Amino acid sequence: MSNYLEKVLAEVNNKDSHEVEFKQAVAEVLSSLKPVIDRHDEFRRVSLLERLVEPERIITFRVPWVDDDGNIHVNRGYRIQFNGSIGPYKGGLRFHPSVNQSIMKFLAFEQTFKNALTGLPIGGGKGGSDFDPKGKSDNEIMRFCQSFMSELYRHIGHNLDVPAGDIGVGAREVGYLFGQYRKIKNTYEAGVLTGKGLSYGGSLARKEATGFGLIYFMREMLKANNMTLENKKVSISGSGNVAIYAAQKAIEYGAKVVAMSDSNGCIYDEMGIDLDEIKRIKEKERLRIKEYLVEYPNAIYMENTQGETPSVYTVPVDIVLPCATQNDINLETAKILVQNSVIAVGEGANMPTTNEAIQYLLENNVLLAPAKAANAGGVATSALEMSQNSMRYSWSFDEVNQKLDMIMTNIFNMCAATAQEYDLGTNYVAGANIAAFKKVSDAMMAQGVI
Repeated sequence: MSNYLEKVLAEVNNKDSHEVEFKQAVAEVLSSLKPVIDRHDEFRRVSLLERLVEPERIITFRVPWVDDDGNIHVNRGYRIQFNGSIGPYKGGLRFHPSVNQSIMKFLAFEQTFKNALTGLPIGGGKGGSDFDPKGKSDNEIMRFCQSFMSELYRHIGHNLDVPAGDIGVGAREVGYLFGQYRKIKNTYEAGVLTGKGLSYGGSLARKEATGFGLIYFMREMLKANNMTLENKKVSISGSGNVAIYAAQKAIEYGAKVVAMSDSNGCIYDEMGIDLDEIKRIKEKERLRIKEYLVEYPNAIYMENTQGETPSVYTVPVDIVLPCATQNDINLETAKILVQNSVIAVGEGANMPTTNEAIQYLLENNVLLAPAKAANAGGVATSALEMSQNSMRYSWSFDEVNQKLDMIMTNIFNMCAATAQEYDLGTNYVAGANIAAFKKVSDAMMAQGVI
């Protein structure tokens, strides 16, 4: 790193010493930027990096709600408006017990660069709560969402900040949030939330977008390295929206998905997983993935053991798609992937690979599709939803899907061209970081010291 980069990283480590995930995200980006920082001394003169790593606004608030037995609970809500230099803040809401300020900041920081790569006019933000929707009734979730929005509404708007869904926030939660916003504001501001139902301003292909987009990026990355998805064995960490629709699109391109997982363990079906059965278990019944063995008793279920590599990463495959949560692949897991001759890793989740694991995979010539580029399809389609809301018009599934494909193809080409420009070979991680940084930094420089 240059002295300037080291100075900024040291300041972040000092000021935010307890925010492990945020420090990791900042280090991952800054470690890539030396080639571009060396060409632009003006960034140091205007303290651009110091401003880039500091959120424009951090909002925290209490969220009281009443359960079905009349007991009162209090959770903590967050909205991090990280960087609005390119457009209104844009990023999902996460409801999960692990949510804290560090995770919110890392997600919002990552979102800033991801959104820049889409080429669409959206800035970076993220939010959520440590509320756990698992085991809650629909009425309890509705009351929580209404309480959450009763504070959040003050800080969002279609030209200010546009939340969407994330872990724990699906169509049901977005509906409750939007209904409360509409009631409080007494206006039908459709573009204030994305991921909405089709009956009230949602976009076709939004549910599929992140998973489809991941595979479009992987297709282009493999093609650039004289490979295809056809006949490749694939394992996927996770079984939510991203995982399911990445699996669907990979299968359409001729790959065989042999392993998928949830937080308890993974199923391995050497004949290829029946995705319709996974959709029934996870989307309709909301059961554990182990239920797959009821219909397919010849499949293998491997339970996760705390402290050990998640079982889904031990299956010998060609391609691995981490689509669950952050830091799923550590250095030891990366060594297992290399030992199993994995040729490519596509990050469907946000920051699923530790910095040490990223370095090890790259050093061992594993192609790595970084999250901020490869999983940008979700937010890109959310921005397309905003466009449709503004026009009061809806595109067909095929129209949205074609636009998504074009956006993801352009993102890969941008990452590859930037990597080539800075003599980085197939390091698409650095290519993505530099390409996104250049767009955000150009906007920040043009708007002065704010």
